[in-house]
Amino acid sequence: MTENQNLLAEQRRALILDEVRRRGGVRVNELTRRLNVSDMTVRRDLDALARQGVVEKVHGGAVPVSEASTHEPGFEAKSALELSAKEDIARSAAAMVAPGSAVALSGGTTTYALARHLLDVPDLTVVTNSVRVADVFHVARQNGGDGGAATVVLTGGVRTPSDSLVGPVADQAIGSLHFDVLFLGVHGISVEAGLSTPNLAEAETNRRLVGSARRVVVVADHTKWGTVGLSSFARLDQVDAFVTDQGLSAAAREEMAEHLPGLVVAGESEDPVSADDDSVGAGDNPVDTKDN
Repeated sequence: MTENQNLLAEQRRALILDEVRRRGGVRVNELTRRLNVSDMTVRRDLDALARQGVVEKVHGGAVPVSEASTHEPGFEAKSALELSAKEDIARSAAAMVAPGSAVALSGGTTTYALARHLLDVPDLTVVTNSVRVADVFHVARQNGGDGGAATVVLTGGVRTPSDSLVGPVADQAIGSLHFDVLFLGVHGISVEAGLSTPNLAEAETNRRLVGSARRVVVVADHTKWGTVGLSSFARLDQVDAFVTDQGLSAAAREEMAEHLPGLVVAGESEDPVSADDDSVGAGDNPVDTKDN
């Protein structure tokens, strides 16, 4: 970790969390030396991370929380993590979207960040099962903007802790539609389990989203790699591109590149998609539902 006394609390805590996950635990005195801050500052940071449920404080330091595969954090808890990474990912993903596209956004804090970047893209049709994503466009209009003059379709359904709408109502609505591109947030992604979530109903709704999309783009920060939720809903070969951040390790990049046609590390590549398809826009013809 870089020693920098002027790091913002958010940045410092992100560095601490990454170190905890990478090493399996850290000591307070190690963090004070590496970050060049006081013991009290480090302890406050660990307290904040413990309240978010991402580390467990132990005598003299902290260790990562071992989450059950059924644990689903709430939207607010997740929104406080990896903020800068999510912004980088959202910026790169937004560059894939052409005016006039039919775009689907799943629930999640990264797709929420992406929605804000799509406000300037004109004439979009946005289909989402995320209350938070729909609110982005609604608030933009309420504040005097036109939200890119987007037409927003919010599916019905039962609300999850992450403010997604799932269940039969959502599934039926999504199954009758076809999107140019789906931007999909995930709880976990791995070679063995593919894309996964701790919520069984959300898994089925995500299957419908994947099946209705001509192109599937996963947007997720590096901490999602290697995480496995209770229910898998898509294989890696059903994903066209994966947009992540620079925190992804070299080993993970190599492994992921073997299984995904389009790996994009935000901030490191000027080409946001695989070589055979630059972007998805209004001129593209929707295709039939994919087989799951």
